[in-house]
Amino acid sequence: MDDTASGSTPDPAPESPSESAPESVWPGQDPDHAVLIASRLKERLYATITMIAVVVGLAYPGHAAPGVAAVSVGVTAVGLWLTSIVADGQAHRVVHGHRDSGRQLRQTLFVSSPLLLSAVGPLALITVSALGAMELRTALLTAAGVSVWVLFAWGWYGGLRMGANMAVALLAGVADAAIGTVVALVKAAGH
Repeated sequence: MDDTASGSTPDPAPESPSESAPESVWPGQDPDHAVLIASRLKERLYATITMIAVVVGLAYPGHAAPGVAAVSVGVTAVGLWLTSIVADGQAHRVVHGHRDSGRQLRQTLFVSSPLLLSAVGPLALITVSALGAMELRTALLTAAGVSVWVLFAWGWYGGLRMGANMAVALLAGVADAAIGTVVALVKAAGH
């Protein structure tokens, strides 16, 4: 049935691309770029939670040497990164029926790079431990604590970006840190 015949008004004409951009995009920011940045942040948060699980898992058996811990952290980060690249490529082939273009591959590498960066802090602290400046368990738990703080900071900043007042933004940060910590501890307990 025709909308005009039923008395309702027809849908308005489509907006121009600048008018239909999501509100969350900063002024002057390309919406496609905003999607890439959001995907990159998602990978960063996922890698942070995974790295908390890895370092906590390494801290509690108490028998890992700095070299073993460094290899575990490095292999985890590289494994996550390669898995992400393979999964993105496979999904693209299934959905689009062709391989990634060079541009799409560069986007995948851009989005997935935080999976590698998640190992930098733990590896730096493991190196400090290997040099004798702190016990390995202390280094690993410090790395976990820093990662929990990162989850808090992103949650707090997300609350502010959504227009929340400081108290609500702080609550969002605490909630994100708590949820991430619980997920990481469940992952660590499973290994």
